[in-house]
Amino acid sequence: MSRIAKRCAMALGATLVFVSVSQAQPAGPRNQGPGTGPVVAACQSDIEQLCEGKEHGSGAIRVCLEANRAKLSTECKNALDSTGPGRRRNLNN
Repeated sequence: MSRIAKRCAMALGATLVFVSVSQAQPAGPRNQGPGTGPVVAACQSDIEQLCEGKEHGSGAIRVCLEANRAKLSTECKNALDSTGPGRRRNLNN
């Protein structure tokens, strides 16, 4: 086998291993359903007190929490600042 053919075979093999490993990884946060993410986990009591009747998955919970930011627990504020649109807030500090 020529040197070029060996390199191509090695590159193809490495690519196949990479694809196999990346396909085997568990699903990340992007596959979470509504009402199951880190904001809900950190803000559950705030949501119950301040956002009663708002639906998960439509963005209404996050809008409600942001509108009531001064009343939120520290854990909830941290979750808002480290997820979704809140990550931009940390980049500006």
